[in-house]
Amino acid sequence: MNALKNSVRLLGHLGDDPKVRKLGSGKTVANFSIATNEIYRDSNGEKKSETTWHRLVAWGKQAEIAEKYLKKGSEISIEGKLTNRTYEDKNGENQYITEIVINQMLMLDKSAV
Repeated sequence: MNALKNSVRLLGHLGDDPKVRKLGSGKTVANFSIATNEIYRDSNGEKKSETTWHRLVAWGKQAEIAEKYLKKGSEISIEGKLTNRTYEDKNGENQYITEIVINQMLMLDKSAV
């Protein structure tokens, strides 16, 4: 049996404009989030909708494309790798983040094409 690959595919809408910055190394990074929606019926047969937010990270050329073409509300499809990281906040407390590092991104808005 083959080992499972760490791969995530999502289709959703941006919650805000990408936040793009240049690092000291010269690399460009973009951070943004997308919302995915699931519609289902509960045990009483009532239609319900549930929104889940996902943090995304794009590097290099993809970060530059995100900055140029993506805006709050843009619809995108992504494929990437699920990662976890820890950082220390201003108060010295450890914060834990789960995010998806994008490998492939497809812009679905007609205005972005």
